Amino acid sequence: MTACIHTSRTRVLEFESNHNNYSNFCRSDYSDQLSCKPISTITSHNHQDDEIWQKLKDEARFDIDQEPILSSYYFTSILSHSSFESALANHISMKLSNCSLPSATLYDLFMGVLTEDQEIVKDVKDDLRAVKERDPACISYVHCFLNFKGFLACQSYRIAHSLWLQDRKILALLIQNRVSEVFALDIHPGAKIGSGIMLDHATGVVIGETAVIGNNVSILHNVTLGGTGKSGGDRHPKIGDGVLIGAGTCVLGNIGIGDGAKIGAGSVVLKDVPARTTAVGNPAKLVGGKQNPVKVDKFPSFTMDHVQHVNEWSDYVI
Repeated sequence: MTACIHTSRTRVLEFESNHNNYSNFCRSDYSDQLSCKPISTITSHNHQDDEIWQKLKDEARFDIDQEPILSSYYFTSILSHSSFESALANHISMKLSNCSLPSATLYDLFMGVLTEDQEIVKDVKDDLRAVKERDPACISYVHCFLNFKGFLACQSYRIAHSLWLQDRKILALLIQNRVSEVFALDIHPGAKIGSGIMLDHATGVVIGETAVIGNNVSILHNVTLGGTGKSGGDRHPKIGDGVLIGAGTCVLGNIGIGDGAKIGAGSVVLKDVPARTTAVGNPAKLVGGKQNPVKVDKFPSFTMDHVQHVNEWSDYVI
């Protein structure tokens, strides 16, 4: 596989050295299947390294001191790049590439999106901070950036979503498919996702086309934000700010989960959940009852407390 990717990348780089416009790389006879819109020219520009980018580089150098065997990997992934955008585009392109989809092609595409929309880059950095602050298993920013597939899948989604909004849906769906194959989770590029998102572990996460997720939301593995059948249109959940969704949860249909709500692990949610309440069970019920539910005093996505109030839901005793 390594030889295959290297050969493909080399050929693409040789081709592009003689062509200034990315659109020349697209085959004209496939114009109805693959968008040949040119990628905007990426100009090099001087800018001050921001705090996150500087932190990533400092951590990379520290890791190399601890494990010199990783020097080539860290140099290729972080230290050889002049910007955060370049490092991110390169790392995701390497992850999602295969023999017929060279990493150089994906890199140019991803850099075009990231340099045109700095709001995406801001959201990416918010996600990086969110993981570092909320996940005790995350030992550094660079550890998350390089190794956390939930983080990488979310940033791949952000690029795909931008392409989706530009009506470049074939490319967006291609990225969705590669993310599903590589990272084992499925986020439709039509979904709308805010910033400060943590997909913890992330394996088995499914987020449907019309789902909406607010800011500062934490979602664990095997969570489904899905529809309820074959009906089209607006059919997926709407998740408010600061929500925590526990592992193995299914939230189905065009329902709302209010700001600061908590969904206990293994729940099946079929009805709206009010803000700052806790729902748990199959089917899910509000802790404290519908008429007087127990209120959550802090945003659970920040505290990551999965058991407060949940253990009051039943009289189950070990």
